[in-house]
Amino acid sequence: METETLPDPLDRPFDLADRQAAAEAALAALQGDLTEVKSLVERLSRSPARPLLAGAEPRPHEVTSFVEGYLRQGRDSALKAQTKAMSQGSLPDGGYAVPREIDAAIAQVLKRTNPIRTIAQVVQTGTSGYRKLIMTAGAASGWTSETGARPETASPRFMEVVPPYGELYANPSATQAMLDDAMFDLEAWLADEIGREFARAEGAAFVNGSGTNQPRGFLMAPATTQPDAARAYGTLQFLPSGNASGFDAAPDLKLLDLVHALKSGHRQGAVFVMNSATLGQLRKLKGTDGQYLYQNSLVDGHPVRLLGYPVVEADDMPDIAAGNVPIAFGNFASGYLITERSTTTILRDPYTNKPFVNFYATKRIGGQVLNSDAIKLLKIAA
Repeated sequence: METETLPDPLDRPFDLADRQAAAEAALAALQGDLTEVKSLVERLSRSPARPLLAGAEPRPHEVTSFVEGYLRQGRDSALKAQTKAMSQGSLPDGGYAVPREIDAAIAQVLKRTNPIRTIAQVVQTGTSGYRKLIMTAGAASGWTSETGARPETASPRFMEVVPPYGELYANPSATQAMLDDAMFDLEAWLADEIGREFARAEGAAFVNGSGTNQPRGFLMAPATTQPDAARAYGTLQFLPSGNASGFDAAPDLKLLDLVHALKSGHRQGAVFVMNSATLGQLRKLKGTDGQYLYQNSLVDGHPVRLLGYPVVEADDMPDIAAGNVPIAFGNFASGYLITERSTTTILRDPYTNKPFVNFYATKRIGGQVLNSDAIKLLKIAA
């Protein structure tokens, strides 16, 4: 039997191009396998994501990386490529800017909890050096005939408003066991804790803030009894209550004077601002016609009214006492300006208060009276 002899591969012509192509194909396949291995190792190193609740929508990848990676476990490597830091990208200096979704949740808590923020003018800024130019006196005008002389009129006057700023901070803490619990809604808890603390602090500053490293509250603006045409810009007008320790025998007339001290254009959208103790006193008062001043709303969802205007309860307003200003009335959207840096930053601190993990959150907030004609005050004075 004859045996078939197979050709020796070495007897084939040596083709350098074919061998080079084969080597490149093998290298590409090896690189692809290495990429898959790296991806698998990265997935295995991650902790299981918190399961979604029924009806919940999946979170964006940026939020998931921030919450599950940085807030829960302190891993910041992914954030350096995804999240812009507030202080030159350095975590120890300024913390990481929270994703827009979490910042929006904090803003919702602020609006629900801080009544002044809901009625004032709020401006988002990119820097803390916000300035606004306003006109304090318009250009003069006059009448003349068709061919009469037209003398030069006065020029308008402008003033620059620069709200004083301060850095608002909150420092909620949680145990590492809470953070390791996949069912613990860290995102909602953090937004609620930060929002409530921010609202408490800024609510007090918008009313009584000194203007030093914090906003200047509207009650800290200079005040006088002079009317709009006679007062200096930035000075509010107050009306006395008629009694050195409270209201006189006709409180409804004093409140009507307060309402009509405000120009008609500002009364559209005006509100009363007072604390709950003052509101409780007003609910017991009757006018000269024997009717209660306070009117309960007859329609669900509509605010209660005093002399036809909504009442906003702000706990930081003073009580009724000699020399205090317990009631403000005005159009705060025109009268008070709040400026804020648009992003909240968070610094994770697991070392200061072991076994707790602190979340040091900061935000730049400013504020001051914008239009002193748009807010009137009622002062307890004879």
